[in-house]
Amino acid sequence: MSRTQIALKSETERRARERAADLGISLAEYVRGLVRHDLETPTAAADISCLFNLGKSGDSDIAANKDAMLAEAFEADFDRSGKLATSSEIAANAC
Repeated sequence: MSRTQIALKSETERRARERAADLGISLAEYVRGLVRHDLETPTAAADISCLFNLGKSGDSDIAANKDAMLAEAFEADFDRSGKLATSSEIAANAC
């Protein structure tokens, strides 16, 4: 086993010593265990295929008919005189 020196911030060292004491081991053994665990844990490669379905809406036709849907929504907010309907008028018509 070789010796290695590391520098830790005071708060980090205090917390690491406290954790090691809680585990009933030395600080050195605690650090060795952390390093061993990190090196033994395989790193999973990110599956980029998960990015391809972001925003997928299934069978929705929103993208294909968005212009018609927006026009319908805007028309619903205007009354016959061409004035923007008030929020209370919109709420009354929604029921």
